[in-house]
Amino acid sequence: MKQIFINLPVKDPNASMAFYSELGFTNYPLFANNDQKCMVWSEQIYVMLQSLEIFQGNTEKTTQDTPLSVTAKFTLPVESLDRVNFIAQKGVNAVGVEIQPMKDEGFMQIRSIADLDGHHWDIIHLDMEKFKRIKT
Repeated sequence: MKQIFINLPVKDPNASMAFYSELGFTNYPLFANNDQKCMVWSEQIYVMLQSLEIFQGNTEKTTQDTPLSVTAKFTLPVESLDRVNFIAQKGVNAVGVEIQPMKDEGFMQIRSIADLDGHHWDIIHLDMEKFKRIKT
């Protein structure tokens, strides 16, 4: 099975865990300790919320100040526009920040939020049938 683990530096792993729980991630305690929390989106996608010390200890490079700069954007596809709105609103209610108003491209709707540490997440619904008609 192919999987991806996304490692994110966070100021407070417990607060970040609560935020990601609100988005619909589930806690996976097997890979967790006081300085790191593992949150699961699906069988293939895991997000490791690592304290700044743990994250920095695994690299010689410096980290960016994520509230002030974008280093990466992550996208979570969901099954409907209602689900996009539900998840984005849960993120905002959990002290996330909506980065821009919803973007509607006809075949795809996107809402962009930032977590407590400024990591950028797009929540999208892609209607593949509409997309296929546009591409042909």
